[in-house]
Amino acid sequence: MDQVKRTTLKRLALVCGLTACLGLQPWMAPEAEASTAINFTLDWRFEGPSAPFLMALDRGYFAEEGLNVNIDSGNGSAGAVTRVATGAYDMGLADFNALIEYAAANPTSGIQAVYMLYNNTPAAVFTLKDSGIDTPADLAGKTLAAPVFDAGRKAWPAFAAHNGLAVDSVTWQSVEPAIRETLLARRQVDGITGFYFTSLLNLEARGVDPEMITVMPYSDFGVSLYGNAIIASEKLLQENPEAVAGFLRAFNRALVETLQDPATAVSYVRKRDGLVNEGLELRRLQLALDAQVVTEETLAEGLGAVTEARLEASIAEAVSAFGLEVTPAADRLFNTAFLPEVSSRQVPQ
Repeated sequence: MDQVKRTTLKRLALVCGLTACLGLQPWMAPEAEASTAINFTLDWRFEGPSAPFLMALDRGYFAEEGLNVNIDSGNGSAGAVTRVATGAYDMGLADFNALIEYAAANPTSGIQAVYMLYNNTPAAVFTLKDSGIDTPADLAGKTLAAPVFDAGRKAWPAFAAHNGLAVDSVTWQSVEPAIRETLLARRQVDGITGFYFTSLLNLEARGVDPEMITVMPYSDFGVSLYGNAIIASEKLLQENPEAVAGFLRAFNRALVETLQDPATAVSYVRKRDGLVNEGLELRRLQLALDAQVVTEETLAEGLGAVTEARLEASIAEAVSAFGLEVTPAADRLFNTAFLPEVSSRQVPQ
């Protein structure tokens, strides 16, 4: 055996001995074993608003916090609560109002929201101008289409109460998400409810002139509901709270960068799903940032935060709208302990 081969074997033996002492497989780096795995579910498909999550993953921000994060697309903002509740996912982006509903039905649940991404609910009513429906009062006696789990449909009683309408003043047509905007574009229903930044662009994609669309965002018509929040499972919160804090530090870092440069941020969505229209998703991302992320409250309190008074009002409004028998405590639903330092959560100017 020549000298080169002897030297190579000695080095290999040294590496194998070291990894055996550390309890590692020969192909595992020590830092890989130290990483905490977090399975994360989005609320919906890989679209513009998912950009900061994918940016944080691709740029290694989660890894820098010692986290091995997997991000999957979702099937609805309420469905993410179920995914985390069943233990299929450790964390997720979910409708805060769906969390209220879940907590009311499951008093022992320890799932908590830890970062309020959408400071306002994205729910809105959409109609077409040629229908003559321009104000909430014009909706009386009309037919609205939405999936049964749609956030706007479920929160309709709150919208109706703030705008002088009876809860039963409209007729609901239950539809799949994929055909909701198509029905309105074809004038087969009088209106729809949906997320502002989703249904607006979907209507445009179906050939509807933007000038012909009337939008009534719930947050502009008296509804104080919060929107989607990052939630964490009870198990993760109890067993590895630092992982939750680390996740939020990494995400918040990417969100601030997304606000500074949305065009670059949305490229990470295209990188994850090569079929997306990058220009369209940039518009969707900008709509979400402008209407749901950057608000008077986040400018004052910082990204991800809530105010106690509004949180209480939001919970009470959801309980009333959903007809819940139990009002979950605010501190049970939203945990501020894991938020990054307020200085890092300032909206960039």
